[in-house]
Order: sequence, then structure tokens, then C-alpha cells
Amino acid sequence: MGTTEQTWELRLYIAGKTPKSVSALSNLKKYCEEHLHGKYKIEVIDLLEKPQLAEGDQIFAVPTLVRKVPVPIRKIIGDLSNEEKVLVGLNIISVKSSVDVK
Repeated sequence: MGTTEQTWELRLYIAGKTPKSVSALSNLKKYCEEHLHGKYKIEVIDLLEKPQLAEGDQIFAVPTLVRKVPVPIRKIIGDLSNEEKVLVGLNIISVKSSVDVK
């Protein structure tokens, strides 16, 4: 097996600078720094500025996070405040390796 680390390509769809959008981006950056340091790229798409881009990834709600790479594509809707849900949803960690301390 090769040890080549691929870059994760994440796309965050928002509609303006709403509290939910700002929160989603800050949560995403925090998780990426903790778990994918130096191996991720975040593209933020504001659908108020570019509404036509919603169709490509079939975006029906905002904020929505789309993991483009690695495939398969995965989507998470909301402000990304539940770290475990985001990390499992993006497959950064598996369900088995996450420990629920609550």
C-alpha cells in the first residue's frame, strides 16, 4: 500500500453570511485543522452570488458540506456543530473508532 496522502476537497455551500453559515465554516475549519492538518482544501460557495452552482451538487438546503475527494461524494447539511457526526459523516473517522464520552 502506498503512503500517499491525498488532499481532501471539501465544498461548503452557504447563502450569505448567516450565523449558521459562519458557524458551519468555523466548525469545519476547526475539524480539518485537528484531523486533516495540511491535507485539505475548503471551497466556500455563496449561493446568493452564484445560485447556478447549486445544481451541480444537487444542493437543496444550506449550509451543506460536500466532500468531493476522496470519493464517494458525501454530504452533510447544517451548521456542522456535532463534531462526531461530521467526522463520521465525512468518513474521517469510522464509527468504531469514535468514543462517545457524553
